[in-house]
Amino acid sequence: MSDQLLTAPAPAPARSFLSGPLPVLLAAVLWGTTGTAASFAPAGASPLSIGAATVGIGGILLLAVAGRSALPVLRSGRTGLLVVGALAVAVYPLAFYSSMALAGVAIGTVVTLGSAPVFAAILERVVDGVRLDRRWALAAAVSVLGLLLITGGGETGVGTDAVLGALLGLVGGAAYVVYSWAAARMMRGGQGSRAVMGAMFGTGAVVLLPVLVFTGGSLFGSASGLVVAGYLAVIPMGLAYMLFGAGLRQTSTSVATTLSLLEPVVAALLSVLVVGERLGVASWCGVGLIGVGLVLVSTRR
Repeated sequence: MSDQLLTAPAPAPARSFLSGPLPVLLAAVLWGTTGTAASFAPAGASPLSIGAATVGIGGILLLAVAGRSALPVLRSGRTGLLVVGALAVAVYPLAFYSSMALAGVAIGTVVTLGSAPVFAAILERVVDGVRLDRRWALAAAVSVLGLLLITGGGETGVGTDAVLGALLGLVGGAAYVVYSWAAARMMRGGQGSRAVMGAMFGTGAVVLLPVLVFTGGSLFGSASGLVVAGYLAVIPMGLAYMLFGAGLRQTSTSVATTLSLLEPVVAALLSVLVVGERLGVASWCGVGLIGVGLVLVSTRR
């Protein structure tokens, strides 16, 4: 018996990484392609139409993939969590894309994604009573500093539009955290990740589709707009949020939102390789800092 105990395999840390942080990181990589993809949209396409198409159509796809498994979620006693999450799903793309349109990609990205770990920490501390350790705080601080370095080198305005865009970015960051928290809580209550994501995003799509009807004329009026909308709905929305939902089952909201800071790193690399933009030394240092933060938070026990 003692020999069997000595030779029994210990739980593999790699397994917890593969089931938790890794799917979230893969989702962040796919999200990082949205800016490059959206740059190929017709010139007249509004940020509201792009956001509504991405999450509205993508939400319907997630609901279709979930199929009948989403029905128990829709009928469960946790409809309050579902409604809160679905409203946050609808708010996020409208606020995020509008923030970038008003304040520029730099300010919009920094405020939205950089504020998410802070909102997550506050939410988990106030609602769930979770105590966040120093390792998480260090990872979040290093990653947010990296974000500031990546996007801080460009010329951005400081007028009324920039201020309004920054405020919308805060709204987007808070919405992202709220639906992540609501989804994680429902999953830990016994619901499947695919069912929860399908029900939540499908319900959010009900709110977004009317917005798409009124604003999507320019986006759907050309072949390029259809291709862009299709890609955004299927890959960064449908596939990425399936991965994100799977990762949320094994990852706290605060860790997941910090891991998602990989998104602007991918966006920066694609802007260089595909769009042809150039990054300065400070931006590349920011990429490195976010990499350090991701290692810290993804290996956190």
